[in-house]
Parts: sequence; structure tokens; C-alpha cells
Amino acid sequence: MRTTRWLIAVLTGGLWAFAVAGPAAAQTKVVVTIKPLHALVASVMSGVGTPDLLVKGAASPHTYAMKPSDAKALNAADLFFRMSESVEPFTIKVVRALPRRVEVVTLQGAPGMKLLPRRTGNTFEGHVHEVGKGGPDKHDHGHDKVDAPDGHAWLDPDNAGAMVARIEQALSAKYPASASTFKANAQKLSADLAGLASELEGKLKPIAGKPYIVFHDAFQYLEARYDLSAVGSISISPDVPPSAKRLSELRKKVVALGAVCVFAEPQFDTRLVQNLVEGTSARTGTLDAEGLGLEPGPDLYFALMRRLADDLKGCLAPQA
Repeated sequence: MRTTRWLIAVLTGGLWAFAVAGPAAAQTKVVVTIKPLHALVASVMSGVGTPDLLVKGAASPHTYAMKPSDAKALNAADLFFRMSESVEPFTIKVVRALPRRVEVVTLQGAPGMKLLPRRTGNTFEGHVHEVGKGGPDKHDHGHDKVDAPDGHAWLDPDNAGAMVARIEQALSAKYPASASTFKANAQKLSADLAGLASELEGKLKPIAGKPYIVFHDAFQYLEARYDLSAVGSISISPDVPPSAKRLSELRKKVVALGAVCVFAEPQFDTRLVQNLVEGTSARTGTLDAEGLGLEPGPDLYFALMRRLADDLKGCLAPQA
């Protein structure tokens, strides 16, 4: 009899533990594409669960290839957050193949987002790859479509605030038992983002109007928000070294535009930019729009934006 009572106690205790752990585990079935968005979602989910990140390390969402583990996580998800089809073109086919129960939230469409058109002026170049003697080869990864908005909208903290509101709404609708936690987290995060916006304004004010050139045109939202002055992009392929003629043309562009700095990006060989500015008065720096060199987590968005401000200021006004 005592053995029977002990067995019943163990079984009922195990069922109780499963009942407690079950809902909490279910609330972690959230997948996010890129690090800046993952940071915002992780902050809103704090205390409830941790979202999965798809594009890890230094991988680019523009050229990302899904892994079997990614597909498994997505098919088991309740919510899938992405920026847009243009920023993460790999999601176009993925979304079509997902089970209907997986809710896809495209944050570029969040209410209150301030979207900018892609720049098409002759000083801002598309992603051009040189291919032997046949000339340049335009690679279209979706983000190069002229009719699509510039997809890097998270680089304006005001847009990040609009995305936080949409993230909270989607999470609360999916997991109503945790809605009060999501709301409290979102309110705190929104206040922190407002503080960040003011902090960045103070940091970037001394370099407003100073001309510089970016590797590719990914920073328009930061520029528009803080009156910065990118005057062009260079868009050298990371895979094919530029010809001597191409380097000469780009050096002339640096000089003609009066660029104080030319910025590389962490996923590209910085020696290309160093070779480019040789013989000019321009300095070199590095800008990371996606947090490729940062550890993912709820604090990444703030680290990303502060590092961008520091890297811009460090090159454009090194003594300031």
C-alpha cells in the first residue's frame, strides 16, 4: 500500500511539473531572422521565453541559405518575425512553405514606420559584381529592387519603437496569459529607445554635414534621423578584386565628392577600402549595420547603435 501511494505521488508530481513547464516551453516557439530584430523581440519576451535567431554570426541575410535545423525550428514555431522580403530574400520561399499555423510578422509593415525609398542617384551604386572582361554583373538578391523601400529601417530608433509596439501586439495575441509582461517590457523598452535617440543625437551632432562614403547604401535611416551626410557608396564585390581601372575610377569619386572618410563593412575585406583611399586625404573606418560582430541578445540593438555612432565619430571627427 505504501508503495502504491508513493507511486501515485511521483506520478502526480511529475504531471504537475509537466503542467507548469509545458506552457512556459510553448511560449519560446518564436523565431526571428536577424540580430537587431531578435534583440527587440528578446527584450519584449524577457521573463517569458527566448526567441530563436536564424541568421547567426557574421552571415548576411541578403545571401543567407537555410539549414535543416532552421527549417525544423521554423516549422515548429508559433511566430516568425522578419524585416521584409527585400532584407531577407531567403524568407520568400520559406514563408510560402510554412504551415498555416505559423504566424509571419513582417516588421517593415508595422504601424508608424517611417520608410524611405532606395536611393538611385549616380553617387549611390547598386551591388555590382565584376565578372572577368565581360563587365559588371548586377546581382539581385531582392534588396536591390528599385520599387522596394530601403529595408534597413531599424537604424532609426523611432522605427525601432514602432516595431516594438507591433512585436508586443503579436506576442500578446499569441500568448494572452503573458500579455501583461509583454506590455510592461515593451513600455520599458520604448522609454529606453527614446533615451537612446537623445543620446545618439548628442553624439552625432558634431559630425552632422561632414561628407563620407559608405561601402554600400545601408545607413540612410541613421543619416536622415541625425542629419548625417553620406555622399555616395562604392559597392565593390567582396568576391572579385576590383580592376586597376575600377580602383582609379573610385579614387576619383572619393576626391570629387570631398569625402572625409570611406567606410568598409565587417563582412568585406577592409584592404579594398584601404587601397581605394591610397593617394587621397580620406580616412577609413568600418560600419556594421546588422550587428554582425556583436553577440546576440536583448542588449544588442543598443550596442549596435552606440557602436555605429562611435565609429562614425571616430573617423569623421577623431579629435572631437
